[in-house]
Amino acid sequence: MEEKNFFERVYEVARQIPKGKITSYGAIAKSIGAAKSARMVGYAMNSAKDLEDVPAHRVVNRNGLLTGKSHFGDHSAMQEVLATEGIKVKDNKVQDFEKHFWNPAKELE
Repeated sequence: MEEKNFFERVYEVARQIPKGKITSYGAIAKSIGAAKSARMVGYAMNSAKDLEDVPAHRVVNRNGLLTGKSHFGDHSAMQEVLATEGIKVKDNKVQDFEKHFWNPAKELE
C-alpha cells in the first residue's frame, strides 16, 4: 500500500473540519505527527484553493488570524465564507476563537 504524502494527509484532516468550526495550521500538523510543520500545512492550504472538497477557509493561524486570505482571490472572500458559517471575523481575526476551535488531535482519535 502506498503511503500518503504530506499534503494528502493534511487534506484528509482539513476535509473533516465541521462547518462553523476552525482549526490552526499547527493543530493539523500535530494531528498528523508533524508538530513542527505548521508552515508546511500552510503551503498545503495555499495549494488547496482549487480543491473544492478541502475547506481551506477554515484553517487559520494559532491566534485566529486569517493569514491565508490572500490565496482566495478577493481579500475579503475568506472572511465572507466564514461569516456564512457563523464565524465572526473582525480585523482579520476570528472572534471567539476557543468557541469555534476544532482540535483534530482530540476529535480524530
